[in-house]
Amino acid sequence: MSQQKSEATDTGRRQFIKAMGVAGGAVAAVAVAGEAVAEVADEPKTETKGSQGYRETDHVRAYYDSARI
Repeated sequence: MSQQKSEATDTGRRQFIKAMGVAGGAVAAVAVAGEAVAEVADEPKTETKGSQGYRETDHVRAYYDSARI
């Protein structure tokens, strides 16, 4: 009987160790992906010369009116 209990405990331990390995890999992948996103987000935005930015004009207001639910 003690051998069956020992095998069950070993199987549980193995599954736990496998899960920790997978979790560690997932954490590393998220960390790398997060750094890549941060690098892209940190790039300076370049504006074209003569750009006046966002302006709400008549045709934009007409679109907003048509898009209301």
